[in-house]
Amino acid sequence: MSMLESEEIAKHGTLMIDRTELDECVDMAKVIDAVEDAFVGYEQGTAVMPPKTYVDLPKRNGDFRAMPAYVSGAAGIKWVNVHPDNPERYGLPTVMGVVIYSDPETAYPLAIMDGTKLTRYRTGAAAGVATRHLAPSDATSLGLLGAGEQAHTQLAAIAAEVDLERVVVTDLDADAIERFCEDEADRADEVVGGTPEDVAGCDVISTTTPSREPILKREWIDAGTHINAMGADAEGKRELDPTIIEDAAVVVDDWEQCSHSGEINVAVAEGQLSRRDVYGNLGEIITDALSAPVDGITVFDSTGLAIQDIATARLIYETAQERGAGYTFDLVGT
Repeated sequence: MSMLESEEIAKHGTLMIDRTELDECVDMAKVIDAVEDAFVGYEQGTAVMPPKTYVDLPKRNGDFRAMPAYVSGAAGIKWVNVHPDNPERYGLPTVMGVVIYSDPETAYPLAIMDGTKLTRYRTGAAAGVATRHLAPSDATSLGLLGAGEQAHTQLAAIAAEVDLERVVVTDLDADAIERFCEDEADRADEVVGGTPEDVAGCDVISTTTPSREPILKREWIDAGTHINAMGADAEGKRELDPTIIEDAAVVVDDWEQCSHSGEINVAVAEGQLSRRDVYGNLGEIITDALSAPVDGITVFDSTGLAIQDIATARLIYETAQERGAGYTFDLVGT
C-alpha cells in the first residue's frame, strides 16, 4: 500500500466497511495470495504477531480474543468473540468480529470493518494456501465435513486451487446439506450430500465442525489425501481419529496456537504428540525452507492467525478505496 502523508490520511478520515460492502470487495483468489504472502512474512521475520489474548467469561459461557499484527506495511487488530449461547438466547451469531486497520507510520485508524465475514474469507484462504502446497497435483474431489458458513468459503478457496469434478458434503443437519448442494451446484460437475465416510474418500478434505469427538476414521483415509483441519479452535475440540494424526505429516499454521486450541491440542495434552512430531509449519513449506511431504496423508492444522486477518484487511481496504465503497467519518480528527 502506498502510504499517504499524515495530513492527507487525516483528510480522508476513517473508512467504515460493513458486511455487505466487504463481500463486494473480496476476490478469493487475491485473498489466497495475500494470506500466502502473510505466511511468508511471518516465516521470514518481517511480520509481527504477538500471542492471541483470551478474555474468558465462564459465567457467560463465552470469551473474547484480541488478535493484533503487523505485516508488509499493514497493521491492525481483530476483536472477536465466541459465545455459543447467542443464537438461542439472543438471536445473535456465536462469533462476531471487528477489525481496526491502521497506518503503521502514523497509527491513524484507516478503517473499521466487519471482522466476522473477513474471518470466514481468510480462513477459507488459509485452506486454499495449504491445498496449493500440500494437496496431490491430480486432485479432483473435495469432501466437506460440515455444511455451515465456513464450508462455503472452504469450497470457494479450494475451487480456486483445484479443478473440482466432485464435491461431497456431510452434516448432522440434512436440511443444511440440501441447501448447500443447491447453493453450490455450479462449483463442480457434481455436488452431493453423503456420509462422513463418503467425505473421507475425497482427495482433499476440509473439516469445519465444532466437534469434541473424532468423526473421520483412519481406515477411511487413503494415502495421498490432504486434510484441512479447520474446525478445532478451542481446547478439547477435535474432528480426526487420533491415528490419522499419528500417521500423517502434520503441518501447522503456528505451533503455540495449534498445541493449545488446534486439531492437535488433545494429542498434545495427553502426551501423544510433541513439537518434534509435527512435520513443520506452513510458512516453511511456502518458502521452500522445508520440502512438502509426498505420498502419505497430510494434515494442515489451522487455528487462524492475526497476520491473515490484517493481510486480508489491507486488501479489502485498498479495494474499497478503488471502488468508492464504505463511508468515511472523522473518528480521530487532527
